[in-house]
Amino acid sequence: MAGRAMNEIVRALAALLLALLPTACSAPVDAPSRPPLQGARIGGPFTLVDQDGRTVTDRSFVGKYRIVYFGYTFCPDVCPTDAQHIGAGLRLVEQADPKLGAKIVPIFITVDPARDTSAVLKSFTAAFHPRMVGLTGSADAIAATAKAYAVYYKKGEVTPNGGYMMDHSSVAYLMDPDGKPLALLPVEQTPEAVATELKRWVK
Repeated sequence: MAGRAMNEIVRALAALLLALLPTACSAPVDAPSRPPLQGARIGGPFTLVDQDGRTVTDRSFVGKYRIVYFGYTFCPDVCPTDAQHIGAGLRLVEQADPKLGAKIVPIFITVDPARDTSAVLKSFTAAFHPRMVGLTGSADAIAATAKAYAVYYKKGEVTPNGGYMMDHSSVAYLMDPDGKPLALLPVEQTPEAVATELKRWVK
């Protein structure tokens, strides 16, 4: 599937970036002193609608570390698995250090606003973590937000019964309390791997 191939390419490049940057900075691999995405032009202002129908902006999350993931609820495999790893990884952090875990908010932004209404997102996000925020909006608002986060997506061919897939990059960004990028989370691995990265960068 084209979308899955694209995801694997993006993740391979992300893994390469994470592997090379600590070496380039001459820091220990297990404890880099500089966040891998520090200074990257990722993120920016947005105005969207959450799973409860409320208008939400990037300023709504000031003071919180954010896990930002773009996907869609009708995704058959990658998105649910990644969302599960994000939710389970955050729960591991919460269990080990409740105060640290409380500083983090997981955010799922749809790339399929035509089908992912607030009600649909509410059911989807609740399955993975009670504090996971689901965001949707107009097609233009989603496009602008995805562009700010360097996320690719494209609607696939519509089948005779009206169904379709969304081809999209699957990356999970960890953003700092000011909305600046810190690192990519290894959601393609395990919840434990996600928790390890969260503990590394969340202070």
